Amino acid sequence: MNFRSLVERQKNYFEQGSTRSLEFRISMLRKLQSAVRNHEVLFNEAMKKDMNKCPSEVYMTETGMVLEELSFHIRHLSRWMRDKRVATPIAQFPAKSFISPEPYGVALIMSPWNYPIQLCLEPLIGAISAGCTAVVKPSAYAPATSHAIAQVLRAVYPEEYIAVVEGGREQNTALLEEKFDYIFFTGSPAVGRLVMESAARHLTPITLELGGKSPVIVDKTANIKVAARRIAFGKVLNAGQTCVEPDYLFIHADVKDKFIKWYQSALQEFFPDGTMTDMNTIINDKHFERVSGLLKSGKIVLGGKVDRERRFVEPALLDEISLDSPIMQEEIFGPILPMIPYTDICECTDYIVKHPKPLALYLFTEDSSVEKHVLNKCSFGGGCINDTIIHIATSNMGFGGIGNSGMGSYHGKKSFDTFTHYRSIVKKSSWLDLPIRYRPYSKTKDKILRFFLK
Repeated sequence: MNFRSLVERQKNYFEQGSTRSLEFRISMLRKLQSAVRNHEVLFNEAMKKDMNKCPSEVYMTETGMVLEELSFHIRHLSRWMRDKRVATPIAQFPAKSFISPEPYGVALIMSPWNYPIQLCLEPLIGAISAGCTAVVKPSAYAPATSHAIAQVLRAVYPEEYIAVVEGGREQNTALLEEKFDYIFFTGSPAVGRLVMESAARHLTPITLELGGKSPVIVDKTANIKVAARRIAFGKVLNAGQTCVEPDYLFIHADVKDKFIKWYQSALQEFFPDGTMTDMNTIINDKHFERVSGLLKSGKIVLGGKVDRERRFVEPALLDEISLDSPIMQEEIFGPILPMIPYTDICECTDYIVKHPKPLALYLFTEDSSVEKHVLNKCSFGGGCINDTIIHIATSNMGFGGIGNSGMGSYHGKKSFDTFTHYRSIVKKSSWLDLPIRYRPYSKTKDKILRFFLK
């Protein structure tokens, strides 16, 4: 594919103005809504092939979230698109001021493999709502799902409006050589830096949704049974291949043994037959070798069996972890949870603030003073108190990282905002033209200016 020609065609299509009307944007959102609903079986089959993902989890974490986001945009888009009247300084009388949203233009959306449907289509919803055209680049690491996305979008939209590029690094590199009006990237911090370097060459604004090591803290006041169940959910979901997974656990020493017991109970509840055959597998052999190798970082106190033939890693708890061990140096992206006992909450927060700011943080406590301490001390993208993961599943709050875990946010109106430039406009009346601002300056003019500007 000639990417220069593709971007030029999208630019020409955008400049015709077709994408700007409310009616057009709503109709395009509804087309995507119908396509996702009508191709649910296709998406289920693709995700089964790529990651052994069961249909219930596909709907909960992929297609269902996309449909919810689409419904939210369709309901609210007309209000988001309106000009917003704001106050005008009296020194600018007579005039009115307003903020006017306009689409950036041609957007590039680069999505990852771990939630290939959700993390591709949710940013696309924002681009469509904002009135942009878009080139979508799904991940080659989930080839069946990437192809399914391409099939669906190509059947729904003309290429000059929404285009899909399949392929791997070669296509990624070639796309980043082109001049887009906005780039939205989801992936690792290492690749995010390369994307940002490419964007800088064209001074292209960018959103980076990255990752990092997201901590979870369980203090001695927490409901340990509930904490263990909800943390196990966060670790088992997608086999831990989640950018906001609970990466490592600070567990109060007084409740560690109790936590292990209830964590095991939660896994037995999730997989009553004990086989775990419907749990997600690791995405590829390279990632499987890396994740399974991390089991050597500590003492396995629960789970940890591996099956290379189907790239499966059993959910595991690790004890006796050194903070210098390999598992504490990289994002795990697997169903392994290292435990670090503590006795003073400051041990947890001191460690967290000395490391890159995480995408998520989870705290289990019934002590408001502990909650206040953690929230005041730690900087992170978002998170939960007494739960994991669920803060991303809402269109009423933005989702995004900070520092090493990303920049910018999306979901709901934040997605519209991401692909929108807000113009600040003053509309000045011409029936009166006060001479105060014009030369020649004088003491009288200065006095009047100082009266209004202070």
